[in-house]
Amino acid sequence: MTVSYVAVMLAFFLGAASEKPVAAVQAPDSPVRLEHATVLTSGDGGPPVLLYSATNTTGDALDQFTVIAFVFNADGTLKARQTAPGRHLLDAHETKYSTLVLDGSAIDPTDQIVVGVNQAQRVNSDAWWRADIQPAAEAAAHRKKP
Repeated sequence: MTVSYVAVMLAFFLGAASEKPVAAVQAPDSPVRLEHATVLTSGDGGPPVLLYSATNTTGDALDQFTVIAFVFNADGTLKARQTAPGRHLLDAHETKYSTLVLDGSAIDPTDQIVVGVNQAQRVNSDAWWRADIQPAAEAAAHRKKP
C-alpha cells in the first residue's frame, strides 16, 4: 500500500466521507486500463481524492504512466483538467491501486469526473505511448438536455 492510499483510507474511516463514482475512458490501444474509480471526499474540508485501480494490459512491464482527470460542469462543459503520474513500475498484467489528489479546482456535487491514461512508457525504453483521450472524456461526461 502507498502512503497516499493509507491516508485516504484513514480519512474515509475517521471522517464523514462521501463517495462519487467516476467514469473511466481509454484509448483502444491503451497499455493501462483504469477501473473502480471513485472520488472520496472527507468531511473535514480536505481536497477530494481519486482512488482507482490500474491494470497493465500488456505483456511488458511499464516504467510509468500518466493519469488525467477531467472535471465537467453539470451541463457537460469542461471545467478543469488535472494530470499526474500514476504508479511507477507496473509489471505485465499487474493491477495496483493508486490515488490522485484533485486539488486543481473545486468540485461541485453536480460535476462529472472522467479519468483515463494518456501516456505510458515501458521499462528500458525511451519511447512513450500517447493518446488524446479528451474526446472520449467529453463523450462520457453526462450532459443535461436543454
